Amino acid sequence: MQKWYLSLRFKELVINRRGTEIWRIEDFKPVPLPKSDYGKFYCGDSYIVLQTTCNKGGAYLLDIHFWIGKDSSQDEAGTAAIKTIELDTMLGGRAVQHREPQGYESDKFLSYFKPCIIPMEGGFASGFKKPEEEKFETRLYICKGKRAIRVKEVPFSRSSLNHDDVFILDTEKKIYQFNGANSNIQERAKALEVIQHLKEKYHDGVCNVAIVDDGKLQAESDSGEFWVLFGGFAPIGKKAVSDDDVVLETTAPKLYSINNGQLKLEDIVLTKSILENTKCFLLDCGAELFVWVGRVTQVEDRKTASAAVEKFIIKENRPKTTRITQVIQGYENHTFKSKFESWPASSTAGNSNTEEGRIKVTALLKQKGVDVKGISKSSAPVNDEVPPLLDGGGKLEVWCINGSAKTALPKEELGKFYSGDCYIVLYTYHSGDKKEEFYLTYWIGKHSVREDQEMVFQIANTLWNSMKGRPVLGRIYQGKEPPQFVALFQPMVILKGGISSGYKKFVEEKGQKDETYCADGIALIRVSGTSVHNNKTLQVDAVSTSLSSTDCFILQSKNVMFTWIGNSSSYEQQQWAGKVAEFLKPGVAVKHCKEGTESSTFWSAIGGKQNYTSKNVSTDVAIREPHLYTFSLRNGKLEVTEVFNFSQDDLLTEDTMILDTHSEVFVWMGQGVETKEKQKAFEIGEKYVEHAVAFEGISPDVPLYKVIEGNEPCFFRTYFSWDSTRSVIHGNSFEKKLSVLFGMRSEGGPKSSGDGGPTQRASALAALSSALNPSSQGKQSDERPPSSGDGGHTQRASAMAALSSSINTSSKSQTQSHSGQGSQRAAAVAALSNVLTAEGSHSPHHGRGSPTADAAKTELAPASPPPEIEPDATETGRTEPDVSQEQTANENGGQTIFSYERLISKSTDPVSGIDYKRRETYLADSEFQTVFGMTKEEFYEQPRWKQELQKKKADLF
Repeated sequence: MQKWYLSLRFKELVINRRGTEIWRIEDFKPVPLPKSDYGKFYCGDSYIVLQTTCNKGGAYLLDIHFWIGKDSSQDEAGTAAIKTIELDTMLGGRAVQHREPQGYESDKFLSYFKPCIIPMEGGFASGFKKPEEEKFETRLYICKGKRAIRVKEVPFSRSSLNHDDVFILDTEKKIYQFNGANSNIQERAKALEVIQHLKEKYHDGVCNVAIVDDGKLQAESDSGEFWVLFGGFAPIGKKAVSDDDVVLETTAPKLYSINNGQLKLEDIVLTKSILENTKCFLLDCGAELFVWVGRVTQVEDRKTASAAVEKFIIKENRPKTTRITQVIQGYENHTFKSKFESWPASSTAGNSNTEEGRIKVTALLKQKGVDVKGISKSSAPVNDEVPPLLDGGGKLEVWCINGSAKTALPKEELGKFYSGDCYIVLYTYHSGDKKEEFYLTYWIGKHSVREDQEMVFQIANTLWNSMKGRPVLGRIYQGKEPPQFVALFQPMVILKGGISSGYKKFVEEKGQKDETYCADGIALIRVSGTSVHNNKTLQVDAVSTSLSSTDCFILQSKNVMFTWIGNSSSYEQQQWAGKVAEFLKPGVAVKHCKEGTESSTFWSAIGGKQNYTSKNVSTDVAIREPHLYTFSLRNGKLEVTEVFNFSQDDLLTEDTMILDTHSEVFVWMGQGVETKEKQKAFEIGEKYVEHAVAFEGISPDVPLYKVIEGNEPCFFRTYFSWDSTRSVIHGNSFEKKLSVLFGMRSEGGPKSSGDGGPTQRASALAALSSALNPSSQGKQSDERPPSSGDGGHTQRASAMAALSSSINTSSKSQTQSHSGQGSQRAAAVAALSNVLTAEGSHSPHHGRGSPTADAAKTELAPASPPPEIEPDATETGRTEPDVSQEQTANENGGQTIFSYERLISKSTDPVSGIDYKRRETYLADSEFQTVFGMTKEEFYEQPRWKQELQKKKADLF
């Protein structure tokens, strides 16, 4: 235990540190691995990997993985398992533990080391193989996986190849990707990321890349070179079945209780209540085993349970590669919970468990003599950040459903919603890049009739189809309006009753009183919320018990209007109350009264004075990270698989994905998805919502959106480090990735389709913009980390090559009458080449080859991921300030790095001449690490919403 503590640097790691920590088992002891060796795993060793993340609520989530190399000894593997339990105990007993056999690692583990890990032969006990730097060894790899890719070295032999898989041949001068004729398109795309990784790691970023398609032999092309390396072309055999191809079958879950190392089958329906907090349980799902540990179990009980599960694997003749995940009560992952009939959510469980973990860690640190002042206090931030809203100045149209038709609302009625009706809302606007976008939603009132609810979906879907799927289509229930919807209406008021014929008929048939709001009647309206995106205004029962000291109210008594100001209400609420009163009855004088100063006329209008609440009714909002899922339907039941540490790369054009942010659910569909499937988006979304209600505790009325690739709205893109230039690249996921990473087209691609020209031009434009606008790299840091090393050199090479390829390709199809235009293009390329060559002559990396030399090759050096291109940037200016380093230095005596105290927004000695939206970029690397608990590179790898949240917490917003 003491050794663990010394090696962990606990105060820094547990309280402030996020990211990855790795130890290797050496002589049965955990030894910290140097950061430079992260991602290197030797087949003869076992490792422990700790991943620490911070969620939106400020709580730290812990995952501990112990990786077992295929040649690691049983004793070493056992040591890793025991030390994992000890480490978890030291961290407060709340980490999820994972057993990771080599070649069968979990997707979550692999997501820490994107794009892949490539285990190397050797290990600590046998002495590491140190390859000589001057000697390059040609290697052949097989790649498997659509998102989490598994890479394995195979013998460099023709017999290793087959028609079903994707292979990478890494030679000294060139890297080849061999696509088996029957291989998966998405595996081909992922293999390109591995090539990029190999190129940067083993070739200093300077290496040619070639694509070889199975069965397409051309003697003087890359495929000819490829087969020469194998001794000449010859037919390859069928794929031989190996252990790697054996997919363990997922079976119906069986639950065993573990007592004193003995397993007992619990033959009952699986419910959460079975799990006792004093016991350990084994959940056997065939392909994967879960060990559930009660919160109050002892360390020795947990070690005994771990040993019992290892014996179970042997007894049941399960493969040694079986994955085992150990979860602690209160920290169960989605996969575990979904094996039960349901998993009732506890609104306070997460908070109490987090606080319990803090207390345990604090007590431990006190024992070690560490100053723990302030550590045990909760630091959960107040969620007051402004979400992404739709650009203003657009056209707003609203229709109310009446029978089988929709009736357009006049402009003066926009913002009035009746709880007995259903509405369609269409907002047409232009985004920052001048692209026309559409926000199409349908709103369902709480008391609307089923016929209207069905009709509003049909009409909205017909409208969506007529617009060729360009709008984002949303379903919104009353009371769950998202901020983007609310912000469209200034104000938005929900009134009692309904004006549709369906609602009127329903009230009459049921013999109920029609309470529909009337401009000349008595109405009490509550005003809550403080901003344009959360102002909720709702008509309530016109009685004094409806009042609350924390809100403002509007009382309409025929032709008299009152605004009632609660003593605990905010200034913003008071302003909104006046605005709503003017909206409901324009031009009518409003009488203002503060709580406690009401007239008898006021009280008589609402039936006399009675007691009402003066306390703030707190809504327990669950704070949860966004999750991205793939899914499958088995026997009508939806099964989801999480994509961990997701990015835009995981949105594959052939797939349908589900993004659950807890506040809303998106069904994203790629352009490659069939039209019939796109019509089923809401059916899929509804099945997922039912699933998430049972296991994740989300509301059944959560906003549900359908989003088509290329038309993603800002409030979807915010969960990714988004690159808009990718949407203009056509083709399947492999062709898109090939263009993005290397500016190339597939050798076997349909060259007559006409997509090549636009694709090449898009790549050229993106690379050229990035190369010629180095100042934009600072802006780019809002979405991703800046390039390192010789990024500028590579970008310029890519720009030249992509531009040259684009122009040369297009010029081949031009007739002689366009020769003048072709000459202009040639002159432009030549002039640009001279500029960049001259610039490159001053580069410290000139020894790696000139950009123009690279540009002449057909295999292109990759550019950094292109930034968003802003059309007509020279005319319209940037949407965000872009302050150059020169300007900053000029205004600060040559200084460009400043202290944290001067950069914070509330500084008493603020810095001038900086980009105030990117204050963090002016911190020194060491101080950046202290403030954010991670390096700048790690910070900018996060989605933008995480960056903004952390900047706000650090007062650098």
